[in-house]
Amino acid sequence: MRGSSYGKVGRIARHLRLRRKLKGSKERPRLAVFRSLKHVYAQVIDDSVGATLASASSLDTEVVRQRKGMAKIEVSRIVGGLVATRSRELGIQTVVFDRGGFKYHGRVKALAEAAREKGLKF
Repeated sequence: MRGSSYGKVGRIARHLRLRRKLKGSKERPRLAVFRSLKHVYAQVIDDSVGATLASASSLDTEVVRQRKGMAKIEVSRIVGGLVATRSRELGIQTVVFDRGGFKYHGRVKALAEAAREKGLKF
């Protein structure tokens, strides 16, 4: 289905449409989320200089130790909490949430809610 809203092409189109409005700044960086079939990644990005300020993923050693036998949604919660903790250590209080073209449910929602519970505002 060429040009459809499903699959990778549709997700990238949705992401580009979101990015027209979403910009991360020094005061309010962008929390970008990417999920693959196996893993989930989160980055806090200052788009004014194009720098990643903080990041976390399901491949981090802290997460790998904990994730044995866990569901992917639980791993996403751990990653969300970890990226929030790392951001707060850098003095980042508020972010702009960039869901990366993914629907806001499941693993993306779990990551966002965990980041909010750890103190990030968005």
